[in-house]
Amino acid sequence: MIKIDNDLRPAHLERKIARLWEHSAKKILSIDHGEKPGAATPVFTVRGKYTARGWTEWTQGFVYGSALLQFDATEERRFLELGRDRTIGRMAHHITHVGVHDHGFNNVSTYGNLWRLMNEGRVEENQRERDFYELALKCSGAVQADRWTKTADGRGYIYSFNGPHSLFADTIRSLRALALSHKLGHVLMGERDAKISLLSRLVEHAEITAQYAVFYGQGRDAYDICGRVAHESIFNVNDGAYRCPNSQQGYAPFTTWTRGLAWIMLGYAEQLEFLDILPEEDLDALGGHVPLRDMMLRAARATCDFYIDHSPADGIPYWDTGAPGLCRMGNYLDRAADPFNDHEPVDSSAAAIGAQGLLRLGHYLGKEGEKYWQAGLTVLNALFDDPYVSTQDDHQGLLLHSVYHRPNGWDYIPPGRAVPCGESSMWGDYHARETALYVQRAISNKPYLTFFGSEP
Repeated sequence: MIKIDNDLRPAHLERKIARLWEHSAKKILSIDHGEKPGAATPVFTVRGKYTARGWTEWTQGFVYGSALLQFDATEERRFLELGRDRTIGRMAHHITHVGVHDHGFNNVSTYGNLWRLMNEGRVEENQRERDFYELALKCSGAVQADRWTKTADGRGYIYSFNGPHSLFADTIRSLRALALSHKLGHVLMGERDAKISLLSRLVEHAEITAQYAVFYGQGRDAYDICGRVAHESIFNVNDGAYRCPNSQQGYAPFTTWTRGLAWIMLGYAEQLEFLDILPEEDLDALGGHVPLRDMMLRAARATCDFYIDHSPADGIPYWDTGAPGLCRMGNYLDRAADPFNDHEPVDSSAAAIGAQGLLRLGHYLGKEGEKYWQAGLTVLNALFDDPYVSTQDDHQGLLLHSVYHRPNGWDYIPPGRAVPCGESSMWGDYHARETALYVQRAISNKPYLTFFGSEP
């Protein structure tokens, strides 16, 4: 269980965040120097160098989005120019990519950040540029929403790249693409010019995910622990009926892959913030603000509580809460995580994502959410320090000890080690930067950071 430090304040992390940005700058430039246009996207490091891994192209937005976050945090213009030039020159195919559930990762991290920075006055106003960003975001949300499988009760979900039967926990964070497209006044046009509400699809996907991917301790199966998350939920595409939990990157269907848990934590916390800026009339036809808020809040609180209870004392989780080697590690939840152990790897990327979820939920709940806010700061206090922040200039990764796909054996194991350690991932590095920026703005009383660019 996380040993929450209730005395921590955002300002206590200021020095660590400044150090993170210092090393971040060198790594962004190193990656860009080595990247070739048209080559496969950098995904994770091997011996400190970013390499590609074919599955789907879901990390390119993190590469260029990281440069935009670096500019946001430091005002160094070269990173704005780098992020903008690479987005305009290399990201167009992601806007209309019909084969993935990752539009929120690729396009909101790039076009969305540029649009937000312009809205905040951080980038000079340019109507043609604004129109370009907005068109990209409108199209991306509609394409994402078209990956649709109907469930037995008439609702539906955005299906994963595995096919129409598959709902991934990860996709809750790609709802940002639908949210921005709806905010910009867009709809998905269907057969016979049917207008399909992107907000409706966002809400239905959030409902189905909360119902089937998140457990609430109500005896749904023999392993129903409140806050547990199934990475994948399987449906019968013939009649839309739910069949069973599954896991692609976790240990088993009945264990919790911690990065999937973290996506849920952050995804619902962000959507709660978005829900609160919508006009009531937008939500009336979808059940109303209060029931939708309660649904999302229930999922967010359950998963954040589970993360707190099932992470080591410093808040850096192992890659799966049911990983078989954990039973050989004694009381591993009562002490700080050990990325150099001989049994199971930690996943620092889950910590970076989960910490932001804790902070956002804590902020959303105000005084009632103090536990979550302090837990988020506690995680970052460990994560933004040794041995997690990479300080070596010849290592292209920023956040060390990230894991990609443990079951497939894709992660590099250094000589003399028994499990993966010492490497980085694009999503881990991006979310370390995004969460650092979130806290930095709290320290300096800058505008609250949201993907939709408004105070929640």
